[in-house]
Amino acid sequence: MNTGKYVFAQVLALVNRYEFQKCVDRYKGDYRTRELNCWSQFAHMFYGQLTGRNGLRDICLCLGAHENRLYHSGIKRSVDHSTLARANESRDWRIYADFGSYLIGLVKPLYTDNHESLSGIDRDVFVLDSTTISVSYILMNWAHGKYSRGAVKMHALLNLRGNIPTFIYVTDGKYHDVNALDEITVMAGAVYVMDKAYIDFSRLYELEAAEAFFVVRAKDNLKFRAVESRKVDKSTGLRCDQSIRLTVAKSRKNYPDRLRRIKYYDAEKDIRLVFLTNDFELDAMEIATVYKSRWQIEVFFKWIKQNLQIKTLWGHSKNAVKTQLWIAISTYLIVAYLKQHIKCPYSVYEMTQVLGTSTFTKTPVNELFTKKSINQNFKEQLNLFNVKEL
Repeated sequence: MNTGKYVFAQVLALVNRYEFQKCVDRYKGDYRTRELNCWSQFAHMFYGQLTGRNGLRDICLCLGAHENRLYHSGIKRSVDHSTLARANESRDWRIYADFGSYLIGLVKPLYTDNHESLSGIDRDVFVLDSTTISVSYILMNWAHGKYSRGAVKMHALLNLRGNIPTFIYVTDGKYHDVNALDEITVMAGAVYVMDKAYIDFSRLYELEAAEAFFVVRAKDNLKFRAVESRKVDKSTGLRCDQSIRLTVAKSRKNYPDRLRRIKYYDAEKDIRLVFLTNDFELDAMEIATVYKSRWQIEVFFKWIKQNLQIKTLWGHSKNAVKTQLWIAISTYLIVAYLKQHIKCPYSVYEMTQVLGTSTFTKTPVNELFTKKSINQNFKEQLNLFNVKEL
C-alpha cells in the first residue's frame, strides 16, 4: 500500500468501487445528486462507525476539522449533518444491504477453517438469533415493541466458521423471531442452530424438505413418543439419545417424520438441556457441542453493540435505521477482510480500536499492527500521565 496515504484512505481503498457502484446503479442512488453522492455518504458513515462517533453532527464536525485531508482520504468534501441526515432518510437502504451482501460473499471464504470446536464436523454450521435495540416510540412510531415501548430488532444468521454474518434482517420489536426462518435462503447439507423461540414444526419440516439439518432447543411442554433409544456415556453429560415421534395431532401433521431427542446435563451451569434435531448421523456429543457453539452469536451481538454505533440510532425512519445498521455490518466485514489481507495477528476488536485512533496518520496499515508499533503507542499513552503539572 502507498505509504503516503492516510490510514483511513488505505482501509477505504479495500472497498471495490466497481461493485459498490453496481449496487448504486441498481437503485439509481445517485440520480439528481449534487453535494453528497452514495459513495461520500458511505464514507461519512463508515468513518463514524470506525471512529465511534456519537451521531451525524459529530461525524460532520470531525471531518470538517480535517477538511484539508479529506480529498486524499477518499472523501471529496465534508457536508453538514442535515445533508447527511437527508441522504440517510431518502437513499434506498438496499444499496448498502446489497453491498453488505457482496462483502459477506467476499469475506466468508477467508474464514472457512476458523473454528476449533467444529474441526470434526464437515458441514457449514449457522446460528440464527436476534438482538433488540430500544428506541423512543415517540420518535419512531413504526418501531413497535412490547409494553407500548419502541424497539428495533436485528435478526442475524452467523456462520460459525469465522463468525461472519451471512444474513441480516431488520424489523420492529414485535416481529416474532420464528418468522425470520421464512426470509433466509436455506443451504442443503448445512446445520442451522436455534433457540426454543424458533420451534415451529411446519417451518422445521421445510428445512428437512430442503435437505438441511437443524439443532433446536426443545420446549418443556413437548409431547412425544419414543420409538428408539441409543446408549450414551453419562460421564460426558449426556442423559439420553432417542428417536421420537410427535403425538399432538397438529404437530404430527406439521412434522410427520421422526425426530432425534438428546438430553444433556451441563454440570458447570447445573441445567438440563433438551435438543431436537433431524440429524441422525452426528454423534450425540457432537450435537451438544454444536448447540454449545450457539453462544458465539451472543458474543457477536455484544461485540457490535460495544464497538460499533448501533445502540444509538442516527435517524428515525426505517430507511435511515437500516442504512446505519448495514453500514455498521459492512464496517465489521471490511476490518475482517483487512485482517486476512495483511495477515494480522490481532483480533477484529483490537484492529478496530487501533484504526479508530489512527485514521489521519500516514503509517502503512500493515506496519500499524506490528507489536513494536502497538507497544510504542501504548508507551506514548502512558507518558501522558507522567507529565509534571505546569
